[in-house]
Amino acid sequence: MVKYNDSQLDLIFAALSDATRRGVLAQLGDGSCTVTELAQQYEMSLPGFMKHLAVLETAGLIARSKEGRVVRCELHAAPMQDAAVWIAHYQRFWTGQLDALGRYLYHQEEIASCPSPNRPPKSASGASTPSPPKKSGARGPTRKR
Repeated sequence: MVKYNDSQLDLIFAALSDATRRGVLAQLGDGSCTVTELAQQYEMSLPGFMKHLAVLETAGLIARSKEGRVVRCELHAAPMQDAAVWIAHYQRFWTGQLDALGRYLYHQEEIASCPSPNRPPKSASGASTPSPPKKSGARGPTRKR
């Protein structure tokens, strides 16, 4: 496995763990926006929203630039590539594990579908034939009311 800077990956995954921040990244995927444009769709205070932008900037996922009184943000997607490569490594592991599970279940199904010499074969319809009722002794004494 490729050696990653764990603290940088921690920052990226922490930034991506919040729906507001993922929404900001999706919006910036269409092009740069001002902070005001980004904040409009979220029902939160501007200082609260600015904290989300700070997390994204610390992770290296956005860059802010100031033009007079207007602050613009733009997406820097390169750090997400490191996270994607890290995830892909484990995707290969889980794909292998799920393939092995699939083979095992297929094998179990094949075994279950083969008739056993000790069991009568199942009917083609798959329905079971009811067993004849068992005979029991006479009823015991009944309670009178």
